[in-house]
Amino acid sequence: DYKLPEIKIKKFKFPKIKFPNFLKNKFLLFLIFSIFLSSLFGFLAGTIAGGYFYYEVKSYLSRLNIELPEKIVEREKIIEKEYVPQTSQEQAIIKVVKETSPSVVGIVVTQYLPLLEPYYYEPFKEFEEFFGEPLFEFKIPQYRQKGVEKKESLIGTGFIVSEDGMILTNRHVVADETAEYTVLMTDGRKFPAKILAKDKIRDIAILKIENSEALPVAKLGDSKNLQIGQTVIAIGNALGEFQNTVSVGVISGLGRTITASGGGIIETLEDVIQTDAAINRGNSGGPLLNLKGEVVGINTAMSLEGENIGFAIPINQAKKDITQVKTLGKIVYPYLGVYYCLITDQVQEKYNLPVNYGAWIGRDKYCNPYDKAVIPGTAAEKAGLQRNDIILEFNGEKITPENSLAKIIMDYNPGDRVVLKVLRGEEEKIFQATLGEMSP
Repeated sequence: DYKLPEIKIKKFKFPKIKFPNFLKNKFLLFLIFSIFLSSLFGFLAGTIAGGYFYYEVKSYLSRLNIELPEKIVEREKIIEKEYVPQTSQEQAIIKVVKETSPSVVGIVVTQYLPLLEPYYYEPFKEFEEFFGEPLFEFKIPQYRQKGVEKKESLIGTGFIVSEDGMILTNRHVVADETAEYTVLMTDGRKFPAKILAKDKIRDIAILKIENSEALPVAKLGDSKNLQIGQTVIAIGNALGEFQNTVSVGVISGLGRTITASGGGIIETLEDVIQTDAAINRGNSGGPLLNLKGEVVGINTAMSLEGENIGFAIPINQAKKDITQVKTLGKIVYPYLGVYYCLITDQVQEKYNLPVNYGAWIGRDKYCNPYDKAVIPGTAAEKAGLQRNDIILEFNGEKITPENSLAKIIMDYNPGDRVVLKVLRGEEEKIFQATLGEMSP
């Protein structure tokens, strides 16, 4: 008796399609269709006629023994260029570090320090024999020496510059004359080091270790053509604890003059490189490298006040020291023998001078009158220089604050003859001098 519910089936209606109005125009449709057919038949007729004409002409010319060249179908030539992968900066840095690290060494200082032990001094104890007991207990802590203690510290960095064991580092790293120094290689080997020479003006020291095998050598570059913004890599023993630490930055300044202190030494360094590659305590003496893996500087100082400001000695200054130690067994400087100041626009205006450049003899570094001018017996006195002379040029090089007399003269050697252009009063004079020798 169960009844199914009624199901209503709706009829499906196709949707109505509306054609654009212009398609309803029979004349317009006929015109479009005619144009299409004309284009199609025209193309086919042109192709057939062109082929027919080509072969007819070819047959006619062949009867005249004239050959018509075959139809040439030019195709686009696709030449695949050989792919040469570019060496990225990251890959270059990794390569430089890998190749240079074996030549970077740690400088270990060995010092014999007093070994102290604490004790207490009781000043009222001696009164016990009179009173039978101390008046009151009073102890003063003090220390007394109990022998000496041998202590080793990793204090700096160096790098090998010759296969027979010559090493460059900073002078302030090996400043203690009473200490012993050891070189720590990256593979853990240790060698006692001998100090061959110290350059007191440029904070450079040259050490020597003895080893029967050829040692890995760092490649020395050219610091003359460095550019601000150039990428550089510093390697060193950061904080005297983390051996061969790598930092990367750029050259952020050139030709800087700084006053640096370290190892009990305070000195002014001229013409140094400024970099933002991190240089920490312990990095001193380590190499500053370019992306070719060449040493362009010796890391020497960092700014305590600034952030990411470090300084390095240009490697060209050290090259001269290396050559002199190899040939002379010591480091010597060319010496002229004058006290002077560098003239600037401000100095010219203050003292009403006729020039705004040059080295003014007989003045201190602030250009105030100085009690010394020309040192007796030196090249300057022999050449005839006098107080208040202004040396304008040294062997054709103009003397300026950026190109000081001290900087220029370091390119020469003792015994070199040089020509000096000098302003005396209002008259320019030419003097010749033979540079003397000064040992640091």
